[in-house]
Amino acid sequence: MNSAELHQNSIVIDGLIIAKWSRELFEDMRKGGLTAANCTVSVWEGFQSTVDNIVEMNQLIEANGDLVTKVHAAADIRRAKEAGKTGIMMGFQNAHAFEDQIGYVQVFKDLGVGVVQMCYNTQNLVGTGCYERDGGLSDFGREIVAEMNRVGIMCDLSHVGSKTSEEVILESKKPVCYSHCLPSGLKQHPRNKSDEELRFIAEHGGFVGVTMFTPFLKKGPDSTIDDYVEAIGYIMNIVGEDQIGIGTDFTQGQDKAFFDYLTHDKGYARELTQFGKIVNPEGIRTVGEFPNLTDALLRNGFSETVVQKIMGQNWVRVLGEVWGE
Repeated sequence: MNSAELHQNSIVIDGLIIAKWSRELFEDMRKGGLTAANCTVSVWEGFQSTVDNIVEMNQLIEANGDLVTKVHAAADIRRAKEAGKTGIMMGFQNAHAFEDQIGYVQVFKDLGVGVVQMCYNTQNLVGTGCYERDGGLSDFGREIVAEMNRVGIMCDLSHVGSKTSEEVILESKKPVCYSHCLPSGLKQHPRNKSDEELRFIAEHGGFVGVTMFTPFLKKGPDSTIDDYVEAIGYIMNIVGEDQIGIGTDFTQGQDKAFFDYLTHDKGYARELTQFGKIVNPEGIRTVGEFPNLTDALLRNGFSETVVQKIMGQNWVRVLGEVWGE
């Protein structure tokens, strides 16, 4: 089977997209053959603003029902594939929207939120992000993990500090993930995960989505799709072929103000990091170029079976374990 056929026959899942939501983006998702994506609807927003974002996303999904469909369960992803649409999974990159109310976890699950990152770069009521001294998971955080397990929301640890991550991994009764990360074995960066961290999450039934955000890749803005594939291979050698997938961190259509918002604590306070030039790897600059990734994996010696696992099969399985079918 050639790469185009394999891509067409595969379930293709992106574990993290934080793009500018629009019909144009949804059209590009279809062009790229994307079956489903975890779409960020909350970072620094509190409860009310996050609900407003979900209302906006619901309206956008409704208005573009020919292209996209909302995902609540693993079966919805398979249905999206059959219908030739892209399934929209809504996710948070911060537990901040839960505020101090455990009951809000159920509320957001009912609204269609399936993945929540415990912290975004800094401290919140749950634990600590990767850009400050890590005090670990709070007792309130333990209650939030238990409630996320109960209702079926996946715990994401991509921007979370090492100690907090370890404690969430041990606390959770369901698989947790790094939805979008890269290995510090290829480039040292506070957002990248060490071999030990990658091994630890995998040994405890967790999952790793590999990002292609070039500031975290070895060659930075000069990275190509083959550099991204190198990182996928590096992580797969540690976690195995069943606990790895894609989490691009596509920021398609976003402007400088958006990146300023992301890189400052709470969106407005101290600057946490500087990324410099933001450009995706050559060969996969847009969501529409997703078929190039299937081709690059095959070209770099990954078998058809493993490519299908990486491109989305593994994500569907692990999300099913957390959400139910």
